[in-house]
Amino acid sequence: MGRIFEVRKSTMFARWDKMAKQFSRIGKEIAIAVKSGGPDPHTNPALRRCMQNAKSVNMPKDRVEAAIKRAQGKEMENYEEILYEGYGPHGVAILVETATDNHVRTVANVKSIFNKGGGTLGNSNSVSFQFKKMGVFKLKPEGLNLDDLELELIDFGLEELGEGTGENGETVLVVRVGFTDFGNMQKALEEKGITPISAELEWIPGTPVELGEEQAQDVLKLVDKLEQDEDVQKVFHNLA
Repeated sequence: MGRIFEVRKSTMFARWDKMAKQFSRIGKEIAIAVKSGGPDPHTNPALRRCMQNAKSVNMPKDRVEAAIKRAQGKEMENYEEILYEGYGPHGVAILVETATDNHVRTVANVKSIFNKGGGTLGNSNSVSFQFKKMGVFKLKPEGLNLDDLELELIDFGLEELGEGTGENGETVLVVRVGFTDFGNMQKALEEKGITPISAELEWIPGTPVELGEEQAQDVLKLVDKLEQDEDVQKVFHNLA
């Protein structure tokens, strides 16, 4: 087991703005999960995942409960999940996951950010073929026997197990599975009494692009602008 490859993170905008954005993102994920699977986390694994992720970013419990209650209301917006693809400066591939109640507004905003940031918004499948959609679970390493864990999780779709970095720079264990095995792995971890720090679906780049620091900053500025848009949930890229 070695250190798992992770793309460079963009952390330029202010801490409180970033926290508000994280709460908004998870609030939308909760709304989508409740709409599709109901408000009971015991019978809705997608909602359980959202609640785990809310805890990982210190989202207050009352805000989580309010988001679940709000999602059950008739006046709640119906969010559509749309993936946008494009290239940033210096040929870096970028995927933008959005959740929107107005796709016309969203595509206009995303296209404008790409253009102003020296990038180009592409067509469907123009970029995504360079990535693999995977389930990514981050675990606290304490109390876990890594060799035993690896053997136990192989039967549930484990593809990669290694060390990574948490939100605050701490060392975590990263478990990656194929997209279709996400539910199996989530259930397996629950049955073993392991509560993930976070459980996400992510686009993992196949071949990272190496750039100099100045060129990399051009890319990260664009990523940062995309991440700040109200309709954008997550941004993935292949910058090493």
